[in-house]
Amino acid sequence: MALHSAYFTVYVAFHVVIVASFHFTSATPGGSSSVSSLLQPYDFLYYSGVRAYFGDEWGKAAELLEKSIVTKDSLFRVRRQCHDDCVVAGREALDKLDSEKGSLWDLWALDWVQQKAECLRFCIGRSVTPAGQLPVSTDIEYEFGSRNPYNFLQVTYYKLEKLQKAASAAHTYFVANPSHLEMRNNIEKYRRMEGVTEEAFQDREIENEKHWVLYDSAVQYEASSDWVQVAEKWKACVNETLRQTDECRVQCEVASQRLPEDRGVDSVDGVFEKAAALSLSLLACRQSCVTQVATRPGRISAQEDFLPSQLEHLHIAQFKAGDISGAVQTLRSLLLFYPSDKDSLDNLQLYSETLGGDTESQGTQPSQEIVRYISRSLQEKKLLYFGMENLDFTFIDPDLWTPEDVVPESLRDVWRAEKEKMNEKMKEGEQQEEVDDSGFFAGGSVPQVGVTITMDDSLLNGTNRVVLDGVMTEKECGRIMHLAAAAASAGDGYRGRRSPHTPHETFEGLTVLRAVKLAQDSLVNQSDARLLHELGERVRVLLHSYFRSPSGLFISFTHLVCRSAVAGDQKGRLDLSHPVHVDNCLLEPETKQCWREPPAFIHRDLSAILYLNDNFDGGELFFTNRDAKTVTARVKPSCGRLVGFSSGPVNPHGVTAVTSGRRCALALWFTKEKFYRDMEREEAEALWAADGQSVVKKDGEVTEGAARNARSQAPKERSRGRGRVTGGRDEL
Repeated sequence: MALHSAYFTVYVAFHVVIVASFHFTSATPGGSSSVSSLLQPYDFLYYSGVRAYFGDEWGKAAELLEKSIVTKDSLFRVRRQCHDDCVVAGREALDKLDSEKGSLWDLWALDWVQQKAECLRFCIGRSVTPAGQLPVSTDIEYEFGSRNPYNFLQVTYYKLEKLQKAASAAHTYFVANPSHLEMRNNIEKYRRMEGVTEEAFQDREIENEKHWVLYDSAVQYEASSDWVQVAEKWKACVNETLRQTDECRVQCEVASQRLPEDRGVDSVDGVFEKAAALSLSLLACRQSCVTQVATRPGRISAQEDFLPSQLEHLHIAQFKAGDISGAVQTLRSLLLFYPSDKDSLDNLQLYSETLGGDTESQGTQPSQEIVRYISRSLQEKKLLYFGMENLDFTFIDPDLWTPEDVVPESLRDVWRAEKEKMNEKMKEGEQQEEVDDSGFFAGGSVPQVGVTITMDDSLLNGTNRVVLDGVMTEKECGRIMHLAAAAASAGDGYRGRRSPHTPHETFEGLTVLRAVKLAQDSLVNQSDARLLHELGERVRVLLHSYFRSPSGLFISFTHLVCRSAVAGDQKGRLDLSHPVHVDNCLLEPETKQCWREPPAFIHRDLSAILYLNDNFDGGELFFTNRDAKTVTARVKPSCGRLVGFSSGPVNPHGVTAVTSGRRCALALWFTKEKFYRDMEREEAEALWAADGQSVVKKDGEVTEGAARNARSQAPKERSRGRGRVTGGRDEL
């Protein structure tokens, strides 16, 4: 539909001011529903719940807090439904704007927006009280944005002894507040409580974050090189991102807008000035949806170029999956954002050559959804930049791809300067040397005779990295290899998955506790099980000294892991035995960020691998930069070789494919927090003590177990261990 250009700007202003002003004139519900059945203000319910919380009225607090969450979600759904139901309202008057000439165009515009406003007022009034339609304060927006209602709920449910619900609320809050130490400790306590199952630890807000679930899933499939699945996940992620963006934009249009005076606009007197100011506020809200959708829960900054970066991943995955036509369409869609990008143009040439004589596929056009997205966004930007230039409106463009010709000439110098400043900042960030804040300082002594430093930070091109040789003898390696052959079980430590990282290898594992129990049943040699336990302490002493840890260092988890190449399934293999990762945070190679939050093991401070053999092909450990691509060092396994490094983002690492043979190693992680020590080791020690055997403690003291007392304590310790260790996994 084409509008007369002379009327366009005022037409848009009339549209927005009347639709938005609906929210300030709806003092009476438009329908006949009883007030008790209408949605109440969710901010009032929240504040009432908080008052009940501080009054120790736990049942009332839980009811009101839950109701505030449900009411907010219901309000958003009502707005969306009413927006969809009122799309056709006033369409007849709108059509006349194209066909009617003369001086009545403004009346037809008014007729259209008034009919749409009346429809929205009636529709929303049937479900929401007048007070519930008013805008909430920025404080309430922050409270719900930071998921604070769940903070109150987890305590409330704990007081009510509803532990499953308490754990669920705690987890939901922690997802958006991963640095909240108290909540992290609470979650660990919930995990050990009787009656709390793994199902409790689900994000209750996941429906609003589906695009991030798909994003993370796509990245995981990329690591396994399953390109068909990768393409499907990225395509679903793009579609969900577009849907979430559209949902956000609808809320901008239908939700109550603050009056121009409230936004600090000076000298707004006439109806046209107010209409323009309010329309610009609406357009700015719509544009901000780009940032909102690209920001993970609890994060401050958005992922830049979120949608274009997904398209880039998608066309590469489609090409590798053999969907060349789909790759061409996606790449043409990406070129709408960056028309002159050399890499994209080169790829398009490659895809065209691959298609050969398939002229129909070569002529594939960009996705119409992306075409509409770009067209709509550019028109909004033009209006917003016009407002900046002529109406003193403030607008922060959320996109890096905005073309220069959209920006008015008078604003381009400032725009270019800001863009250049951003580019310089990004370059500085890329060149900035990594700083390890772990509290470890490599270069200490090695307190074991026969152990030598083979590679240090300098040779490993990193920070807090070391390779020590001679930690085990050949005989000791043989004993632990024999133990692994006799007792390691498929999928141990990986929730029973035999091939958790790649289908080309099988994984077997054994923990210290399981080895001790098997030894008690005379299924493995008792001395071998004790050696497995002792090796953990041997490594702890070495690394505690070398990395000069100022605080105590506790073993967090010990896992004997063997990975074997699947015979006859190695030809043309390009994947890794273990993809690049960081041990205590979630690595995002695209942004070079590492988020210290679950499901990462955020309590891990120091990592180690003690190798047992070298009679296999591949299986080398390698370190990278945060891009997960630039390899900085490689370590070849051999018997008695120990690799130690801090567990944080300065040390991304992976394992090359094991293409033949069986690679075995002892993986260990250490923590500075006693709370996260390995309870399974203590249970194993309790079992030994129950049999009257001596146990060597970390300070060298030997204690004799009093059989009766130890036996009475063993079941208790075993219960604590099972409740606490929730399936540690090999990350090395």
